[in-house]
Formats: sequence, structure tokens, C-alpha cells
Amino acid sequence: MIRHSAYPVEPWHVRETQLDTELLARSESIFALSNGHIGLRGNLDEGDPHALPGTYLNSFYELRPLPYAEGGYGYPESGQTVVNITNGKLIRLMVDDEPFDVRDGRLRRHERVLDLRAGVLRREAEWESGAGRAVRVRSTRLVSFTQRSIAAIEYEVTPVDAPVRVIVQSELVANESLPGPLKDPRVSAVLMAPLVAEDCHASEMGAQLAHITRESGLRLAAAMDHFVEGPPGLRCTTEAQPDLARTTVACRLAPGQTLRLVKMVGYGWSSRRSAAAIRDQVAAAIQGARFEGWEGLLAGQRAYLDDFWAGADVELDGDAEVQQAVRFGMFHVLQAGARAEKRPVAAKGLTGPGYDGHVFWDTERYVLPVLTYIQPRAAAETLRWRHATLDLARERAATLGWAGAAFPWRTIRGHECSGYWPAGTAAVHLAADIADGVVRYVNATGDAVFDRDIGVELLTETARLWVSYGHHDRHGVFHLERVTGPDEYTAVADDNVYTNLMAQRNLTAAADAAARHPERFRALGGTSDEVAAWRAAASAMHIPYDEELGVHPQVRDFTLMKEWDFAATRPEYYPLLMHFPYLDLYRTQVIKQADLVLALHWCGDAFSAEDKARDFDYYERRTVRDSSLSASTQAIIAAEVGHLELAHDYIGEAVLMDLYDLHRNTRDGMHIAALAGGWLALVAGLGGMRDHGGVLSFAPRLPGRIDRLAFSLLWRGLRLQVTIHPGEATYKLRDGHDGAELELWHHGESLMLTTEAPVTRPIPPIVPLAGDPVQPPGRSPVRRDDLIK
Repeated sequence: MIRHSAYPVEPWHVRETQLDTELLARSESIFALSNGHIGLRGNLDEGDPHALPGTYLNSFYELRPLPYAEGGYGYPESGQTVVNITNGKLIRLMVDDEPFDVRDGRLRRHERVLDLRAGVLRREAEWESGAGRAVRVRSTRLVSFTQRSIAAIEYEVTPVDAPVRVIVQSELVANESLPGPLKDPRVSAVLMAPLVAEDCHASEMGAQLAHITRESGLRLAAAMDHFVEGPPGLRCTTEAQPDLARTTVACRLAPGQTLRLVKMVGYGWSSRRSAAAIRDQVAAAIQGARFEGWEGLLAGQRAYLDDFWAGADVELDGDAEVQQAVRFGMFHVLQAGARAEKRPVAAKGLTGPGYDGHVFWDTERYVLPVLTYIQPRAAAETLRWRHATLDLARERAATLGWAGAAFPWRTIRGHECSGYWPAGTAAVHLAADIADGVVRYVNATGDAVFDRDIGVELLTETARLWVSYGHHDRHGVFHLERVTGPDEYTAVADDNVYTNLMAQRNLTAAADAAARHPERFRALGGTSDEVAAWRAAASAMHIPYDEELGVHPQVRDFTLMKEWDFAATRPEYYPLLMHFPYLDLYRTQVIKQADLVLALHWCGDAFSAEDKARDFDYYERRTVRDSSLSASTQAIIAAEVGHLELAHDYIGEAVLMDLYDLHRNTRDGMHIAALAGGWLALVAGLGGMRDHGGVLSFAPRLPGRIDRLAFSLLWRGLRLQVTIHPGEATYKLRDGHDGAELELWHHGESLMLTTEAPVTRPIPPIVPLAGDPVQPPGRSPVRRDDLIK
């Protein structure tokens, strides 16, 4: 595990105490700010040095061709890549006649702090030029949660010990140069100058640039405005060109005097609206920010986060690193989805260009449950985005000869952007992941309007896909063949247990939804025969089981496949996908990420306790965790089957994925799903939270080093607080109306909670049903006992 001294352990801050230019790409992701609509990478204010400049708008993309050596039927012809839009972060500084550049002169001090409660990135630097002139620079940056289209920066310059002439250049820059791509399938394509200028204009203290993408035809406007405070004689000018606008502030500063500049930046885009409409929208957003002022934006940011943390915070006594990291992770999960509003949560959020900015299944499988329990409005908006892409999913299904909707494996707008069949088209479990998100959201919120208007259609179209894709054999058993489950090292196989169980639930949920909303179902062309076919397929679904070994094969006959030679696999060969042909991976028992174990979590009521213990032990020996998504799921089931110290180890890996750059690719953006998985690992793992069939239950247990775990979640509009100590758990209803009641289960015992008093129950001891699991050589998680002092 990487332990970098630039990030000391603090409960509510991520603090970089020195600037390491070799780690700029990573820190640019770590310090990225977003609200789900706008994303700013944590580049230095002055722009240089940088690794990956990045400013993004959710779902703003450019088209690019998908090349094939040999084409085939149903192959997507073009992909979508997130665009690095107009950069409004830039504030360049000239001290006398030398540019402020941390690589030149002498950097006496440099510190950046991501404040998780205030929602801002603060920076303080003291720098001495080659000529011996020293200045102190302070900046505070935010992307507003309360004003969706606004980012803002406060930038202050103060001489240290002698008068200086200061020139500040605040800029909007389009079509920045980007570094070339690495030879890694997880890294994005590079688009050169994707924005075509449509308009530019300047005022005394601000400017606006308007562009359109060359191929996708999306329109974008970016505007800036400024407040400036400084000594008498200060001068300001603004100019605008097609790809550059600049406001320049010039003054002389004596020691003790400060130049303060507040920059408001507004963004807007549309695929349908006119250039004039987008221009006016951005101008109005800037005026709204001016009306609130810098202090108003700061206050709004803090109030928004106070409300968020009141319901989302996880408190942990006994592991300060995990405490810091889980809060850091939840902050980034919030940033990814808070104001997405009918747009998706991408794999990297809006923190970097990794995976071309695409959305995958992990949004519904990892991020959506977390949002459902702590920020349900954002969860609903993510599902509404899927619903808005239904026509495209129906078209894709029709192209492939299927009924219903075939949602894309990777996309931005809703079109399939994966040209790789095994891990794209064959990964049909995505349909059931979406359906599960619908069911989980409706169960947790009781949102009957969403259930009728959005849920029924999503469940119906995904259920139609399964009946079309699968078949009954001559014995009446229903199979889903030639699929790729969550584990991409076992591709295009038959009867993946996770896929089959999730599809089974999808079919049953669709039938139940049709019964709840018969008029809506009939409007979708539904019939009673169709419902009967869904129930028949669900009841006949094949769930493979190896009687000889007493375990569930991940796919049919998986346990008969050749074993991977772990002893001959050197540490530098991981991740395996970068060093071995996929065909070798496909035909051996080696697992990239939890697959069958994922089913043990989300479909846990389909397995006995003995099944879970044996299955977990079997798959631990074969899972190499080449995916950032694996550790959290392994933590959850390790805790459930009684291996609490191992669960703690996996929790550390899950929550520290980006803070310590465990997969060496945080440079391309945060692993949003893995960070959401950190919350799940604590709440569903150590907290034992499950909601099978809409029944809320807990089976909490703590490892030896954890003295207390406390968290909250929303259930049917009631705020439930859970506090766990080694020997007991306390459940309390917060924020509920008088007379509110909530039934839940604690280790198999039914409890009825009211707002009148908390309920405390003892935690029974657990004896693991199997011995300590063994991981592949060199792939065990780092022991938390070895790290906690």
C-alpha cells in the first residue's frame, strides 16, 4: 500500500503539505471539484505545470470513429468521448517581470487543503522569484452545489517583504493542448481541438466564449466575471478572441497590501437550444452568482454539506485512515451525482478523462444504492436518465434481434460505445442491474409516482429482454447462455449465477409492477400472457451448483476449467489483462473481480449460510482483484461469514483506492464506484445491512481494532441512525414525525422503532463456518493490523 506523507491523516481534510510535480496527475484527480454538472480537475490556478488539464460538463461529448480491423453485424460505428471544455480555472500571475511558476525561483511553502465540510479547495503558497521578490498567494476554489452552473475562485496576492508590481491574468481558454494517450484500454482517447468557435465578446470585467463540437453538434457557452479589490491606481482590461478571453489586472503592491480577485465562471450547454438561448442562460447564471456574492456562495456550500453530512457521515473509532478515507470517498460520490439531474454518473465522475468519460454498470450496482440510502433524489435522477435513453436501448435490442431494451455497456448519451463484444454486448447483466436499482429505490423511498411513471417501463422493457435472450430447454429449465458476468476474465459463458439470479428478480419485479399499475402496463402493450411468461422464466431459472465440491460455479462448469498457474505469475504481471491474452484468461479459473461473491451480497437470500461460507472460500483463492470494484464486495461477504479481520483489510483497500493510488491510475480520474463501495463495505459489511425484498435488516459485527461504527440512512422518509459497539447495537429514529414507526430486523429479531426512544440489542458471537480464506500468492490485502498504530 502506498503511504504518501503529503496527505496526513485528518478527519475532515485532505491536506497536501508539499508540492511534488511528479505526482501532479494524481493530485489533480484527488483535488477535483464537481457538483455532478460541472467538473474541475485540481490543476494549479496558474495552469502550469500540469499533467492533465480538465474541465468537464456532464454528458458533453464529441463523436469519434470506432476502428475495426474487420467489421461485423451490430458493431457500433462511433464512440463518444468526454470533451475538455473551456477552461475557466486559469489565473496567471506575473511578479514584476517574472511569471509565478512553482518550478522556477524558490517555492518556500506550498499547501493545498480539500475541506470536506466546506466543499472548497484552499491553496496557500509563498514563492520567491529569481530576482528575490517574494509573494504570498492564497486561493479558494469551489463548484457550487446550490448554483448548478457556477464555479468560483477567490485569488489573493500579497508581497512578503518588498514592493512588487503584480499582473494577474484571468482567462477562459478553449481547445487546450492535451497529452497523448497511454497504451491502456482504461485511458481515454485524445481529441484535438474538438471545439469550433461560434461567438466571443468582452465587457469591462468579464467575457463569454461560445463553441460547438465538430461532430456531435453540441453547443457550449462559458462566461466569467470578476470582483477586484486592491490599492489605488489598479487597472483592469478585458479582451476576447475565439478561443481565448482574458481579464488583466495590474497594480503595485506594498508589503501589507493585498490584491483580491473573485472570479465567477458560468457554464451551459445543449444539443437542441440556440446559441442565443445558451448565451443568455450563462449570462443569467453569472448574474445569480453576483447576486449571492462570494460569501453567499461559501455559505450556501457549507449549508448544503452540513445537511448532507448529517445523513451521510460514517463515524469510525479505531482506524483514523479509514475514517478520513471514507469521508473523502463519500464527498466524491456526492460530487458525482448531486446536481447531475437526469444525466448519468460516469465511472470517473467529472474528475478526469478515464474510460472516455463513459458510464458503466457500476453506476447502478455500486453508486446508486448508496445514493438511494443517503441522497435519494440523486438516485432517482440517475434512473430518470436511463429512462430517457430507453428509445436508444430499444433500437439496440432490435438491431441485435432481441425484444425489450438492450442498454449500452459503455456510453455517455445512451448509444453503445463499446466495440468489444465479450465485455460489452455480452454483459447483459446491466439490464438487471438497472432493474434492481429501480426496485431498491422504490422499496427504500415508497415513491409510488416514480414507480408508476418510470419504474414500470424500465422493469417491463428489461424483463422483455430476458425472455427474448434466454430459452427453456427440453426439460423446461430456463437458461441465459453466452453472457459475460461482472467478472470480465470469464467471458461469453453459460448461466452466470449473478446474471441469472438478477434476471430472475428482474422478471418477478416486472410482473409485480404490472399488477400494481395495470393501466400503465397495458399502455406499454403488456398482456397477461407476457406476465405469465415472465413468472415461468423466473421460476425455471437455472442456478448452477457443483454437488461434488458443494459450491456454486460462477458460470456453468466453471469448477471444471483449468486452474490458473498463480505460482508462475510474477507480481509485475498484474493486472493480468495487460500481460496475458484474453483467451488464456477466459478458459481458466482466474477472476478479475468479485462475481459469484457479488451475488452472495445482492441476492443473499438465495443462499444458505453454509453456501456463503464455502463459496467465499472457493472464490477467494481465485480472485486477483484487478478491478477496483472487488475489495468492497469481498469485505462485505468476509464480514458476513465471520472473517472480520479480513473484512477490515478489504475495507482499507476499498476506501484508500484513490487516496493512496492503489491501482496506479488515479491520474485519469477517481474510481467513483469503488469509493461508493467503501461506504457499502462499512454499512453492509460491518453493519450487516440488507434490504432483501424491501425488508430492512442488520447483522452488525466489528473487527478487533474498531471500537465504534455509526452511520445513518434514509428509509421511507425516516432517518435511521445505527451505532455499533463490540457487544451491542443501538437503533434510533431521527427526523421522523410524531408517531412514526419503522420495523427492522437485528440478527433475526424483529424490532419496531419509534421516535420516542432508541432500541439497543446485544450482538451475538459468530463462529466462522470455514477456516481462514486463502488468496492467490501476492494478492492478499494489506493487513490493517500492520498499519494501525
